[in-house]
Amino acid sequence: MSFIDYNNVTRRSTHEPIDYDGHGTHTSTTAAGAFVKGANANGNAKGVASGMAPRAHIAAYKVCYGDECQGHDILAGMDAAVDDGVDVLSLSLGGDSEPYHSDPIAQGGFNAINRGVFVSCSAGNSGPDHSTLSNDAPWLLTVGASTMDRSLLATVKLGDGQDGQNSRIEKGQVVQFGGGAGMIVANAPADGYATVADPHVLPASNVPYAYGLKIKSYINSTASPTATIIFKGTAMNTPHSPAMASFSSRGPSQITPVILKPDITGPGVSVLAAWNDITGPGVNILAAWTSAFEVFSGTSMSCPHLSGVAALIKKAHPDWSPAAIKSAIMTTAYATDNSRGPILDERRLPADLFAVGAGHVDPPKAMDPGLVYDLTPQDYIPYLCGLYANNHVRAIVGGPVNCSSVKSISEAELNYPSISVKLPAIHSTPVSYTRTVTNVGAPRSTYRAMVDVPEGVSARVDPTTLSFEKVDEKKSFSITFRRRGGRRQGAVEGQLRWVSTKHVVRSPISIILE
Repeated sequence: MSFIDYNNVTRRSTHEPIDYDGHGTHTSTTAAGAFVKGANANGNAKGVASGMAPRAHIAAYKVCYGDECQGHDILAGMDAAVDDGVDVLSLSLGGDSEPYHSDPIAQGGFNAINRGVFVSCSAGNSGPDHSTLSNDAPWLLTVGASTMDRSLLATVKLGDGQDGQNSRIEKGQVVQFGGGAGMIVANAPADGYATVADPHVLPASNVPYAYGLKIKSYINSTASPTATIIFKGTAMNTPHSPAMASFSSRGPSQITPVILKPDITGPGVSVLAAWNDITGPGVNILAAWTSAFEVFSGTSMSCPHLSGVAALIKKAHPDWSPAAIKSAIMTTAYATDNSRGPILDERRLPADLFAVGAGHVDPPKAMDPGLVYDLTPQDYIPYLCGLYANNHVRAIVGGPVNCSSVKSISEAELNYPSISVKLPAIHSTPVSYTRTVTNVGAPRSTYRAMVDVPEGVSARVDPTTLSFEKVDEKKSFSITFRRRGGRRQGAVEGQLRWVSTKHVVRSPISIILE
């Protein structure tokens, strides 16, 4: 099993494939790093570390130079990797959402899935606002970032006895240069309670927005404010985990809003992984870091977790298509935290589907999903012909296409593992979609439909039972939605579950009430 990992590796002045800023080392070892005993970041998170697929091989292709990632370099790197025979592409980079015929990752990704290569991409770090995600083509796995149940704790004790919690850094070197002995970073209102840990050049702690207000109030209440940062090390079983990171980019997609994006979320906050200590011009902050491991946060960190999971699934099921692997990951994800409540966002409110997608990845269950929603590369062409002219579709699929001979379909008609629907005003015509599932579980199995939708909407599945006699057998069903009273508008949520004695195959349903 082999990976490609794209990362910000070097300056324009050199052609050496050296990771000067550490990003590629961190992401690639998250995907496929070997087992290492005693891994830690300055004593934190100490233990045995490994990537998600520790027996896989890594191939890293340089497509960025400093802060510049040109589209033609990205596309050339992706195509070269596919030609070299990689099994999974892991892309911890991205830009603004743009038409697929102008998006090198969408183009390179289509070429990849056409060759049987799975593509995992970061959703972006522009949250928590909606419609901020990148890498939103439906043939890509778009990955958001959430917390894990491990946290690195610090308490800020003020001179009047109040406490804060959790640590973060943002430009701490500036404080150090100014003679500061330590730093407290208070969240902006949009970040709420979402705090992250990062390596520091001086003692520092990140605190939620509400705690920041208390600290400012204390500072203004006395002529001689003081504070002490008490580092408490690593804590496990953190309540309300996982939770969405405030920085994780949100859907809906600007290109095709009726395909639910992101697809999935995975660990992307305070992730421990390998880190190089090569320093160079423009990266002075690295000079203080000498650890072989560091803790960082971002959808760059969550993406390789999913890349590794995809590699494990592909090893176990080498005949599965990229779409089947994607379906296995999405339909087995979980939507509750370790407190048995819904996954929360940075406000400590239930995270919506545009933040969490199908839910948080559950690797063991993804290996045995029961049913999958499969798609071939050719299945995307009717959808693309409904979006673009012939020449643009050709630029995406990399071959001849005649859209005049193709019956176009909407994005909602793709055999996707999630379901999105727009429902116009009351008493309008029902909206119905057809989906096809493939049995990848036991030869003889029966599944029953369980559909949950909010008040004001009805949903009917036909048939309500699917019985299979053999592996790889396909069955189709329809799901029909209708408005039922009320004047509510906006986004609401539901779910469809196909339940057998062994499996629960769950599809999130996003409903826009117009």
